Amino acid sequence: MHFAVRRCCVPVALMVAIGVAGAFAQSQNQGKRFQLKQSPKIIHNVPGAAPPAPGSSSTQLPVWNYHVVSPRDGNSYTGVIVGSNPQARGSHATTTVAAKLVPIILQFQSVATAANLTTGIITTAPGHAMSNPTAPDNACLTGNNNVPLNLLAHSPIFNSADFNFGGTDVGTTQYTDAFQRAEFWTEINRNQYHTLLGPVQVLPALTVKVPAQYGLSLPANIFQPDFSMCGPEGIVDINFLDAYVTNQLKNLSGVNPGTFPMFMIYNTGMSFGDPTNLGNCCAGGYHSIYPGVVANTFQTYSPFDFDVSGFFVSSANDTAIASHEVAEWTNDPYVINATPPWGNTGQVVGCQANLEVGDPLTGSEAPRIHMPNGFTYHLQELAFYSWFFGGPSLGVNGWYSNNGTFLTDAGPPCS
Repeated sequence: MHFAVRRCCVPVALMVAIGVAGAFAQSQNQGKRFQLKQSPKIIHNVPGAAPPAPGSSSTQLPVWNYHVVSPRDGNSYTGVIVGSNPQARGSHATTTVAAKLVPIILQFQSVATAANLTTGIITTAPGHAMSNPTAPDNACLTGNNNVPLNLLAHSPIFNSADFNFGGTDVGTTQYTDAFQRAEFWTEINRNQYHTLLGPVQVLPALTVKVPAQYGLSLPANIFQPDFSMCGPEGIVDINFLDAYVTNQLKNLSGVNPGTFPMFMIYNTGMSFGDPTNLGNCCAGGYHSIYPGVVANTFQTYSPFDFDVSGFFVSSANDTAIASHEVAEWTNDPYVINATPPWGNTGQVVGCQANLEVGDPLTGSEAPRIHMPNGFTYHLQELAFYSWFFGGPSLGVNGWYSNNGTFLTDAGPPCS
């Protein structure tokens, strides 16, 4: 296995938006609460171009190149991952990327009056409802932890906690960094290797009026007696939201291809088309790219749901979706990192062939983290680089995922 040290930014023509599997499937312990569903591809017209010359420009993502011959199929693979080469030592082993956190306030013009869990059809009427991550929510949250945006800002996505995977302390740091350290544990300078989001800047909220054909609000009691929600749950068409987000990228203060804009929605799933059909519901998040305002640059970004309504199963609560998307952005920022085919695990039915570290373990939790604000956060377990490309594992404890669900690699290529 060879790690190339060169840093650069890489062009890409299309990206995969990642969500999670299952429609309105049942869980033995959680009645008919919804599973997250895998997102469709979010494709933008990104013209092909030669990558910029390597350098340390603040307007380019810091990435390292890898080249590996996979024992799983004997083929050669290359790609880029955010951060420093795992074999870097000293001060060069730490990388930080500025995060721009953008809350999105959704103003719905349609409210559900009935929802049929057998047919999946939602009946609606004109009405007004709002999903606002910047406002207190005393129905689903309590005490001083009642503002969703503040909860996210104080989470282990952006703040340090002590992470221990299978009895090995991998450091007091952010969750994605703890995962990256564990993923390349045998290779890194354990004293100095880090891939961090920082500084984290919360930008002014964006307010989106959602036309009735693109979204709706589900009242808290609409699924009773099957199950209850603590508050309303929104549904917004993923393509409508993506068009809005990408149109705003060029207008956001301080956002450039060297930063990571993260768009937070609250208690709202993303449908794949008609929001009145539960069969189209719902993805929780995705990451993608868009052409940068400067030639030959590509802006990465990620919209995601912070959900505590009880609409989804608990493994999707609060920062579980964000942990999935941030880790996938880190390991496959331009969504071009090919792997030997793998599949039929996590959110994936059938085969995939990319380095999307969240997808194989969607629904599997990492240990929950209790933060100083008194809130206990949900985090998703993630698959290691070695799981995709083959052993022996470079990861902590010889594992192939950070909570030990995968103890061997993905095996023969999926077909």
